[in-house]
Amino acid sequence: TPDLERALQRLALDRGGPRDLAAIRDGLKAAAAIRADYAAARFGAPPALLLKALAELGQHDDVVSRLDRALGADLPLLARDGGFIAEGYLPELDQWRSLRDDSRKLILELEAGYKSDLGIASLKIKHNNVLGYFVEATAVQADKVKQDSRFIQRQSTANAIRFTTVELGELETKISQAADKAVALELRLFADLVGEVTARAEGIAKAANALALNDVAAGLTELAAAESWTRPKILADGVFRIQRGRHPVVEAALRRQAEGPFVANDCDLSHGQRLWLVTGPNMAGKSTFLRQNALIVILAQMGSFVPAEKAEIGVVDKLFSRVGAADDLARGRSTFMVEMVETAAILNQATERSLVILDEIGRGTATFDGLSIAWATLEHLHEVNKCRALFATHYHELTSLAARLPELRPHTMKVMEWQGSVRFLHEIAPGAADRSYGIHVAELAGLPAAVIQRAQEVLGTLEKGEQASALTKLADDLPLFSAVVTPAKGGGLGEPSAVERALAEINPDELTPKEALEVLYRLRQLV
Repeated sequence: TPDLERALQRLALDRGGPRDLAAIRDGLKAAAAIRADYAAARFGAPPALLLKALAELGQHDDVVSRLDRALGADLPLLARDGGFIAEGYLPELDQWRSLRDDSRKLILELEAGYKSDLGIASLKIKHNNVLGYFVEATAVQADKVKQDSRFIQRQSTANAIRFTTVELGELETKISQAADKAVALELRLFADLVGEVTARAEGIAKAANALALNDVAAGLTELAAAESWTRPKILADGVFRIQRGRHPVVEAALRRQAEGPFVANDCDLSHGQRLWLVTGPNMAGKSTFLRQNALIVILAQMGSFVPAEKAEIGVVDKLFSRVGAADDLARGRSTFMVEMVETAAILNQATERSLVILDEIGRGTATFDGLSIAWATLEHLHEVNKCRALFATHYHELTSLAARLPELRPHTMKVMEWQGSVRFLHEIAPGAADRSYGIHVAELAGLPAAVIQRAQEVLGTLEKGEQASALTKLADDLPLFSAVVTPAKGGGLGEPSAVERALAEINPDELTPKEALEVLYRLRQLV
């Protein structure tokens, strides 16, 4: 189905062409087919959406029939190019086209008639840029031609005499004007067709709107059936309960990559727990959890089913999102400044009926500055905005606010540790994270083993006692070349690596040149 509304606007603004008329025709044909499908369907009680669509699709058989008869198969982009009116629609146009396209055939037919009338087989009708079309006879045959009063002599040459006739002159005039006449006639017909379409603009616009409505509804219906989405309940109060909600985009990506099923999660931001503080490691799914609930709200309020087993959502007046990191250097805004501008917009505009998702507020500045900003933001959301909110953070200190903010509920992403390995379960549960596992994520990203080991040492020192004194001790005791001499991960501290053991077994004085070369190759394989 083409874009009816766009084609109608172009024609109404006098910027359309034959293809826009064809789009109107094809779109209205589709509307008629959809209307027939509705009429044939069996509904116990037709939904209001279908009744509205049936009423607005309308009846447009007459204009579709005329456009079908008028428009040809191969349509140019612009009307002035011509050739878009179908053959047989207007006899006068067909005649001009015949003159334009079959001029050689008409000249040959006239030439054959002259040959028959005069009995001169070698008579020719020719053309040049000076005389145009003319009848040419040899000097011997010229007397016979002159005896026929229809022929008027125009030019004599050494070997031939050239004549014209009234009939030939009229045909030449028609042939020279045929192309212009045909295009002018097509433009007149185009204007007439456009006028008929624009006169019905209101009905066609309603049909376009009904088609768009059906397109969205049918697409969402097919998606809901294929992905096992459920119908949400939209309520007037501040309830927000999602059971086994899923992120539709991430779920589809996991399926395409055959990486296992998406882990569904519940979310309840109803009265008494409208503010969730979500902690947990990177890569565990905090951002996905925040976004999926925002997407569920958007889908629910636009009339769609949602990716969840059950959803009860109080109407949301505004949805605010502060996630990711981006700068706006053209306006002189750093990444942190952009973050603060967006956070300010949320705190100044969110109401009790709003939904807010905030991911890592305050991470773009010094630790204590960022923690202070995140702390004050959380308090403002609870005490002033009083909105439903999901607040993801690595500042575990914020969980202490749950003791004095009655609507705040700490939640964390589950992590399983086993024999030094870490597995993210992507499940959310009540409680607070005790670690962020950032070093583990850095290791997954490919940081050198020496960097990972040194980071673990620094973390261990910082986690002991008072932070300021620990930082001073680290700076004083910093081994300048530790990143170079620390053995690679695999052996323990003090345990020689495979390369070191192989080197210890070598006695250079006893090696022949060939054996030395073999040793080098063996050591290279151990690296």
